[in-house]
Amino acid sequence: MHSSRSRIPVSIITGFLGAGKSTLLNRILKDPAASDTAVIINEFGEVGIDNLLVESSGDTLVELANGCLCCTVRGELVDTLATMMDAMQTGRMKPIRRTVIETTGLADPAPVMQSVMGNPVIAQNFELDGLLTVIDAVNGAATLKRHPEAVKQVAVADRLIISKTTMASEEQLRELHAHLDRLNPRAQRLDADTPETAVASLLDKGLYDPSTKIADVDRWLQDEARAPADDHDHHHHGDGHGHHGHGHHGHHNHDVTRHGDSIRSFAIVHDQPIDPMAIEMFVDLLRSAHGEKLLRMKAIVALSDNPDRPLVLHGVQSIFHTPQRLAAWPQGSDRRTRMVLITQDLPEEFVSDLFAAFTGTPRVDRPDRTALEDNPLAVPGFRR
Repeated sequence: MHSSRSRIPVSIITGFLGAGKSTLLNRILKDPAASDTAVIINEFGEVGIDNLLVESSGDTLVELANGCLCCTVRGELVDTLATMMDAMQTGRMKPIRRTVIETTGLADPAPVMQSVMGNPVIAQNFELDGLLTVIDAVNGAATLKRHPEAVKQVAVADRLIISKTTMASEEQLRELHAHLDRLNPRAQRLDADTPETAVASLLDKGLYDPSTKIADVDRWLQDEARAPADDHDHHHHGDGHGHHGHGHHGHHNHDVTRHGDSIRSFAIVHDQPIDPMAIEMFVDLLRSAHGEKLLRMKAIVALSDNPDRPLVLHGVQSIFHTPQRLAAWPQGSDRRTRMVLITQDLPEEFVSDLFAAFTGTPRVDRPDRTALEDNPLAVPGFRR
């Protein structure tokens, strides 16, 4: 198994039709920081990179004038990644430092992310660095009202790249940001029209800081620092404070978007090291019984068998990356277990109570307690 730092980081660019993905991709390709990058797109013509093409080395792979390599998806994305890896290992393709995948505008990003995370051979050689969603400031709010695919693209993003800001009215920008605040308050937002938005800052979103090659948990989780000041969805389990502040992202506001009403972004924080079997059972139950509702989960977990070596978990619906133990907590890092979850039709209280049931955390009685508390294992799909 390769060490995590020998895996090639993969950035995925998604966004609805006309949002500006091709413009962003061209900008990335023309930036010197993107040399030694492989770009996977659906069709060369769609992206308009003809002026950068140098030579074709087969049906799917071309070299660009700036040293990037570009290929189109033929069949499954997994096959394309495997072909690239084989070409590098046999010397038919020069080594690359990163991969960028551009999805079609109508795509659900989850299967693309799962292609990188869920296939053992691919996950051994590539790691998901981050999902960038491009959203149009002029039409973005209307798109989110009409298209569930666009809502999901925003909800699971690590970074939101807002295009056409100079063409949008103040009212359009206000409405868009209200949507984004609700759907994904933790994602960093960048203005696509700002020249200062460097390509490196767009792409580097993974667990490891590219400059130091050391895990940067706080940046990866986008947890406390990225949540809005009035977001109190952080549950400090096991510290005597119980639950507080439910529902900030959960209430139904039909002025926002009907598609996003059921999407929630929240964090769970736990102070004490957790038994490895307990966290395994908790994650297994979420995946097996509620995978389609678990849009994304990132976690850093202090385990009782060795609290000095935290466990990193990263999942998209039912597909999780192979769990990874860090050699140590990053310098100055918060050493508590922290989970950031994005769910759809899966109430925050349900997940919190499930976690509490497996970790033996005392809970504060609430009128909305679920039947799960009485028998946490009587959930359909649970397998010992």
